[in-house]
Amino acid sequence: MSLALVHSRARAGVDAPLVRIEVHLSGGLPVTQIVGLAETSVRESRERVRAALLCARFDFPQRRITLNLAPADLPKEGGRYDLAIALGILAASGQVDPQSLLQYEFIGELGLTGELRPVSGALPAAIAAAEAGRILIVPPGNAAEAALAQHADVRVARTLLECCAGLGNPRLLPQVERVDTTPLPLPDLADVRGQALARRALEVAAAGGHHLLLIGSPGCGKTLLASRLPSLLPDSEEIDALQLAAITSVSGEGLDPKRWRQRPFRAPHHSASAAALVGGGNPPCPGEISLAHHGVLFLDELPEWNRSALETLREPLESGHIRISRAARSVVYPARFQLVAAMNPCPCGWAGDRSNRCLCSDERITRYRARVSGPLLDRIDLHINVSRMDAVELRESTPLGEPSASVRSRVEAAHARQQARGGLNAHLPPAALRACTRLSEADQDLLEQAIERLQLSARAMHRILRVARTIADLAESETIQTTHLAEAIGYRQLDRGKPGA
Repeated sequence: MSLALVHSRARAGVDAPLVRIEVHLSGGLPVTQIVGLAETSVRESRERVRAALLCARFDFPQRRITLNLAPADLPKEGGRYDLAIALGILAASGQVDPQSLLQYEFIGELGLTGELRPVSGALPAAIAAAEAGRILIVPPGNAAEAALAQHADVRVARTLLECCAGLGNPRLLPQVERVDTTPLPLPDLADVRGQALARRALEVAAAGGHHLLLIGSPGCGKTLLASRLPSLLPDSEEIDALQLAAITSVSGEGLDPKRWRQRPFRAPHHSASAAALVGGGNPPCPGEISLAHHGVLFLDELPEWNRSALETLREPLESGHIRISRAARSVVYPARFQLVAAMNPCPCGWAGDRSNRCLCSDERITRYRARVSGPLLDRIDLHINVSRMDAVELRESTPLGEPSASVRSRVEAAHARQQARGGLNAHLPPAALRACTRLSEADQDLLEQAIERLQLSARAMHRILRVARTIADLAESETIQTTHLAEAIGYRQLDRGKPGA
């Protein structure tokens, strides 16, 4: 009777919980049994491992083989355990020293020839292995991703034979090479000519982490403006960047090392389902809102989206995370994104345009606006009308706008002031918000008049205060002045009647 223990890592949301693979050989008819809540793809590893061992000229034990993947209540899926299972069988049958496995963790899918193929979620596994003080062995396809975990000892093995040869001497397995992470250039705000109000709103949104809605006729530059927001945002802190990289890793989309510190910009099509936005599937995978974590989620043609898909955004807009619950399991993904939405002012798109070409009735415009619920609009801090530009403003001789670099320097200074208070203004808890948004008597009267005239909710009032605090931060003011408050109130365009009015 022989027993061996091998360590691997599962995939559970953005975490990589430890999986102990126990291999037991005993007498009886030759059979391989896998227990421990293994799904079909894991049970199929029996045939992949058998073929890989035989192709590598190892003996496959003709005995009763029991594989226990512990903990038993953690679902296991995919081919990520193939390498660990193969090494466990070799150790239990005496072909590999069982003690040589204890300092390692293994992830990787085996081909029938013994080659190692990449799996999803290598970065979370590398971070977790470093915390456990063990060396992680990965396939070559996961090397660049795992290299982002600076403090992890990650080695690369191309085949099962190469992995076995390096068990007794880790120096035979090369460490992952740190890849070039020099960031790629982002689209620059200088490309936007004119649109002073929209550019200002973009700067305010970037400075305070506020959500933004752009309303304008077709071709007026809404998408162009939205795509420039990431260039105004500071690079993510390492801990935030690693968290986002882990989300991208488990999504299976692939991770670009040159963009791992840059804020993401996600722009799903308006035909996307609710599951595509918030995540889902079996096993649950992150959706667009999680892939936009610490970045920008751009929803174009907002009224054309399915109503149920949009309503799923309400909870993560407030909480910064999303819980995906299924019958077998529940997974929580972070979703602290910045929403930028765009819409036409009416079905034909030309309401309020100086060409007077719109023929939509007030009733039709009201029905069009009603496709987006009031509670969702209430959670968007800034509503901006983007006007169509004159032809003369689009000439190549027209001076370019202010570049992103200079706007970004002001945004970074505003971020520094807000972090000293405990976080961005859009995410401040109520107690901290009250402490930094005290108004004078005259300004309090102005705010109350705006609330009465525009019939604003309590949430909208607090969002006005948050935006006013951000404007004061950009102006390097310790207190909110009347001009700051008036500008913040002016950004509630949809509270004034029909769009474009």
